[in-house]
Amino acid sequence: MTKTTFLPVFLCVALLFTLPALAQDRLQLMAYGDSLVHGYGLSDGDTFPDQLESALQDRGHQVDVLNAGNSGDTSRAGLSRVDWALADDPDAVILVLGANDALRGLEPDAMEDNLSKLITRFQEEELPILLAGMMAPRNMGQDYTEDFDAVFPRLAEKHDVLFYPFFLKDVAAERDLNQDDGIHPNAEGVSVIVENILPKVEELIETTRSASTDDDGAS
Repeated sequence: MTKTTFLPVFLCVALLFTLPALAQDRLQLMAYGDSLVHGYGLSDGDTFPDQLESALQDRGHQVDVLNAGNSGDTSRAGLSRVDWALADDPDAVILVLGANDALRGLEPDAMEDNLSKLITRFQEEELPILLAGMMAPRNMGQDYTEDFDAVFPRLAEKHDVLFYPFFLKDVAAERDLNQDDGIHPNAEGVSVIVENILPKVEELIETTRSASTDDDGAS
């Protein structure tokens, strides 16, 4: 075999080994939550999973963001469908639940128990988790808001998961960033959410890839 023919053959062989590795490197992040994830009132491409996926890919991350949101879900409803969602075989989870518990005035203690069980279920599958916190509407009374708001940092510490304190930071109660109902972000509002949470999601990706590398080294 001459030098001129050897190089193309070498490149082809190298490509055959490289392509499966590249495909294996692609991560599946599951955004798990309620209408804030599902994209109530938004068009395709404008939802939180869609915009987050685009932002991450623009930054060079090989990821897909699965939309596992279900409008109207409380923490209890989210817990009840977790096994079904896990059938999508995600590599990591962004957990966004609690808003509907607050809107319905449900007990923070019950929400904490549901979310704790949900996090434990994800951890049983060895999935890295980014917990996105919520804050109760300020008209719910001081005792309720303090009890509710304290749930999320307490869960993050208890389960040792990544934590983003408030999913709707810079968007809640901002008229121009929400739909007419004043509750659900519009496309521009989702863009603000994505921009704010992006560093934490990149930390989640790094954690997930590190865990995968450790597992490969141990096997």
